[in-house]
Amino acid sequence: MIFSSTVFLFLFLPALLVLYYLPFVGSRRWRNGVLLIFSVAFYAWGEPLFVWAMLTSIAVNWALVLAMARATRRRKAWLVAAIAFDVLLLGVFKYLPFVSENVARMTGNDRLIVAFALPIGISFFTFQLMSYVFDVYYGKAAAQKNPLNLALYISLFPQLVMGPIVRYEQIATELVSRRDSFLDQCGAGMRRFVYGLGKKVLIADFLGQLVDNAFVFHHEPSACFAWLGALAFGLQIYYDFSGYSDMAIGLGEMFGFHFPENFNYPYLSWSVSEFWRRWHISLSSWFRDYVYIPLGGNRVTKPRWIANLLLIWFLTGIWHGANWTYVVWGLIYFAALLVEKLTGFGKKRSFATYLWTFLIVVVDGVFFRAADISSGWRYAASMFGFGASGFAGADFVVTFRHVWLVFLLGTVGSTPLLAGLFRRLKTTRWNWLEYAFLFVVFCLSIFTVVGSNYNPFIYFNF
Repeated sequence: MIFSSTVFLFLFLPALLVLYYLPFVGSRRWRNGVLLIFSVAFYAWGEPLFVWAMLTSIAVNWALVLAMARATRRRKAWLVAAIAFDVLLLGVFKYLPFVSENVARMTGNDRLIVAFALPIGISFFTFQLMSYVFDVYYGKAAAQKNPLNLALYISLFPQLVMGPIVRYEQIATELVSRRDSFLDQCGAGMRRFVYGLGKKVLIADFLGQLVDNAFVFHHEPSACFAWLGALAFGLQIYYDFSGYSDMAIGLGEMFGFHFPENFNYPYLSWSVSEFWRRWHISLSSWFRDYVYIPLGGNRVTKPRWIANLLLIWFLTGIWHGANWTYVVWGLIYFAALLVEKLTGFGKKRSFATYLWTFLIVVVDGVFFRAADISSGWRYAASMFGFGASGFAGADFVVTFRHVWLVFLLGTVGSTPLLAGLFRRLKTTRWNWLEYAFLFVVFCLSIFTVVGSNYNPFIYFNF
């Protein structure tokens, strides 16, 4: 089930809101119970088998962390046991088929291939489980004695399958004590949800069809068409994931939870370093705080620091998927960040640094989208005229006429201009314009959802 589906919008969410905000039944136990049941049902809708893997993982982590909290000695052994279990779970489900396929290819023995489905959202809920383990170990939060509260934290449906990665310390208090008002909290959450729905349905999905066509290698694209496809993918993945994050944050607010922001206008970045402080903030900060800093960060010798940085970006790459394209994608970012940090180039603000950042992000995005490395190289080469059919062929001209308006809206929407305008209007008699805008966005989104079968979410793969 996805947020932009008719089942979610017209059945799941209304039923949940009615039961959650039942008059005269406002106890925290009732509301948490309703939310937990609906969250597990939300996951089971798409993963009826693997829901047991998630619940088992929650139970094991609850028991191990409780033992760690009670231990007076060997706390680190319990920490290692919990993290080892989580890494093993992620490794088996997400990476074992990939490793077996590569071993089979090298040995020529296809019988070594292990193949099974990937549980939806396993990277997200496993990282949240590990954050729980780390937060208790480092004393940032107390161990959760009630397994149902831990289950609610992990399975909470707004951020269960595609984030943002919510750390346990960020909502530990809200699990047992939070303000949830239908008129105030729910109204503000709906407002944020509609913004995210519009991003996803009206922009990401529209551009996604262009991207799918651009990355099919049955023809030689013109250089301009290749750039158009790469730029469209940059906007698609931004509006797909930031739209989902907006919807998740809005849904969380409907039920009294405050999730962290996950994007901060990343395409305004002046360096690759700044880009990753603005893009998928919950993931980059997770690796920084739970892996990079414990390894010594940049407070070690230069070779050790380079090794730390390489490890982080290798892990960031394979976190996104078991494919060599993600490894290459991560290593390109490693190389770019290494250049910036060794030369100080990333500290400057100029047209050159912005152009550098733009090229790295757009070209590296090609490998993120490509089916394999060779396809990624061919596509990237065609952007610079190598293997292209020409500079600006009919493929570019015809397609650009069809998408230029959405490109323009997407570009403006990736800046603070619209948000700043509405902030100013709130202080004037024209503040009703934002509500009119949201109403139009909601209606157009609903018409699109009902009338289209094209409704992918990129980050479902992770």
